[in-house]
Amino acid sequence: MIAITKSMTSRRGLFALGAAAVAGTGLAACNRGGSEDDGGGQRVMLAVSTQTNPFFVELVDGAQAEAEAQGMSLDVQDASDDSATQANQLADAITQGAGLDIVNHTDSDAVSTSVESLNGADIPVIAVDRDATSGELASFIASDNVAGGTQAAEALAAAIGEEGEVIVLQGVPGSSASRDRGQGFTEGIESFSGITVAAQQTANFDRAEGLNVATNLLQANPDVVGIFCENDEMALGAIEALGDRAGTEVKVVGFDGTEEGITAVADGTMEATIAQQPAELGKQAVAVAAEVLAGEDVEEEVGVDVVTVDEQNAGEFE
Repeated sequence: MIAITKSMTSRRGLFALGAAAVAGTGLAACNRGGSEDDGGGQRVMLAVSTQTNPFFVELVDGAQAEAEAQGMSLDVQDASDDSATQANQLADAITQGAGLDIVNHTDSDAVSTSVESLNGADIPVIAVDRDATSGELASFIASDNVAGGTQAAEALAAAIGEEGEVIVLQGVPGSSASRDRGQGFTEGIESFSGITVAAQQTANFDRAEGLNVATNLLQANPDVVGIFCENDEMALGAIEALGDRAGTEVKVVGFDGTEEGITAVADGTMEATIAQQPAELGKQAVAVAAEVLAGEDVEEEVGVDVVTVDEQNAGEFE
């Protein structure tokens, strides 16, 4: 399970005390905007950061499958990684009388104003994969990104014989996933005295940016023997930048466990990936949403396990 900070416990505890009342109000709001075709009034918005990333496509697929099983209407909104677009989508959820919002946000700080507005409209909010800085959440569904970052550090250290220079490709600035993965990796790599982080730079969880950033950092740091990327898309870009050096002279570790990432592990160009279960994240978010709408007590945080996938077990995930 993910560690809960004191401030997070406080704001979620407030929600937990009145969960049944808020859920009932949210369901009423849902019925006001609903129809006979929307799953008995249980209209839920899933505001996703982007669907250009395969990870979030799998998350949405898992959510939609569970929504169908629950008889729930799921309104998927894609923000294309733009905080302003997502803020408008969440504002529309209020005016349209959504019963509940599941948010996979683009920025932990930027989304907080929207979460607070939804709180004010008595619309419960569930965060998935990425946390919000403030506002009350009914639940937070996520992988343990800090632990995963530490697992990535251990895998990379083992691959390079616990010595040498490494670089880090970071995700979207301000996102809790990037912060937590970076924290876990930093804490993990500090235990290996022979390893130096030569440089780190954002590539925004994007493959093309990963290619460009890796190319530049490798030119500036020619002695690098390892790269940690905070998602598989950037890792695949880094592998492209490395060419024949990937998996031989330079070891790459990614994060997410996407289909292409696991294929790269099996092929030997990626040393390992920390596999999340995006479809399970989406499924759990919708399952908890159904419980909230039914007025049931729910867990403040629901953790989905992460697994280090390397050449030894990659076949189990293909």
